Amino acid sequence: MNKSLPLALSLAATLAGCSLAPDFLRPAAPVPAAWPTQAADGAAAQPVPEDWRAYFTDARLQAPIAAALEHNRDLKIAFARVDEARALAGLARADRFPAVDANLQRQAALTPGDLTPGGRQTFSQRFDANLGIAAFELDFWGRVKNLDDAARANFLASEYAQRAFRLTLIGDVASAWYALRELEARSALAEATVASRAESRKLIEQRRDVGLAGDLDYYAADGAWAAARAEAANLARQKTAAENALHLLVGTSLPPSPAGSATVAEAPALRVGLPSEVLLRRPDVLAAEQKLIAANANIGAARAAFLPRILLTVIAGSASPALSGLFQGGSSAWSFVPLLKYPLFDAGRAESSVDLAEARKHIAVAEYEKAIQQAFREVADLLDARTRYAEQLQALEAASTAQAERLQRVDARYQAGMSSYLELLDAQREQFAAQQSVLAARRALAATGASLYKALGGG
Repeated sequence: MNKSLPLALSLAATLAGCSLAPDFLRPAAPVPAAWPTQAADGAAAQPVPEDWRAYFTDARLQAPIAAALEHNRDLKIAFARVDEARALAGLARADRFPAVDANLQRQAALTPGDLTPGGRQTFSQRFDANLGIAAFELDFWGRVKNLDDAARANFLASEYAQRAFRLTLIGDVASAWYALRELEARSALAEATVASRAESRKLIEQRRDVGLAGDLDYYAADGAWAAARAEAANLARQKTAAENALHLLVGTSLPPSPAGSATVAEAPALRVGLPSEVLLRRPDVLAAEQKLIAANANIGAARAAFLPRILLTVIAGSASPALSGLFQGGSSAWSFVPLLKYPLFDAGRAESSVDLAEARKHIAVAEYEKAIQQAFREVADLLDARTRYAEQLQALEAASTAQAERLQRVDARYQAGMSSYLELLDAQREQFAAQQSVLAARRALAATGASLYKALGGG
């Protein structure tokens, strides 16, 4: 075979162009060097574990998280977006290499005698078999390379975005599970209160019938029973809504809750490092950085439009007037067509393309800095919230204990005839409210731990 084609292939494969893209410099993080509080640090705290199971150790919670990671439809879409970006990056990468085609062609023509010099009808044909490269661009200025770099950065951004969504899904499932457990516990407490107040109403009614209690006590007991039923119905509605929300996140049927599941286990404390360490671990920040890299590379591709482009078309093979004559001696044929294209006038299209690429880079810089600031705020808020929720829970538990002691003494006074039923009912109401507040605070503290795991970038 003629040596021109291998020579052209070698030239195209080894020729490297310079890049017109500006040097990429990661913008400085526009956040303080330390968190406002380090309440989550300490010897008892653990670093962010690699596996989410090492953080969410409750087997009852692990089951819905694992199911969500397998069945959640939004996560499936995120994975498909990664595959889409990977394919686009592969297309951009392929443009950096020549595409070699093999062709077998026959051309036949019949010319009438009126159109021939001799006045006789003529028939002609030829067969061609060749390998060829069509319009391959020699990337002197790095235009194709920059497009390849941008596509790869966009692919990495989509992969980081998928990881960020996965972390969000884990945190959301944990928070939804904690909310459901809280509502189950509160519903159980409300149902027990309904039964207790129904019994109290019955006893008051019997005491009224024998003249030991008045109508005022009976109506108070009846109203308290009705209020407890209303609260139980309200909590049952909220529990059903929480189950539906968790079901949507999981994407499949929820595993049955084992006995004693109406409790909320607190997530372990995490050891928090410096903001720079945390932000480099968060996939949403990494995704924003990759988008900035892509925007930077697109500037180089746009600048290359001002410079000439060299396109090569190389064909080498065999040609013969008969199929049997292909590949015989003397049938070699080749074609070498270099093309130089230089832009002369495009009505400002190339300049506008550069302006567009630079504007998009400015947007990407601002979005990157915003992602860092948002990440810093999330972690700082959650660190403070974890401390405050722990203090609040401790105070609420103390208040609940005090209300229980008060109720015990008021009930003893009522049984001895030294206190009114209204005072007893008031003590019951306040103890019920205190118990409900404790359950809500436990759920808030656990949900904060789940959110902090997500905010710190997971494993």
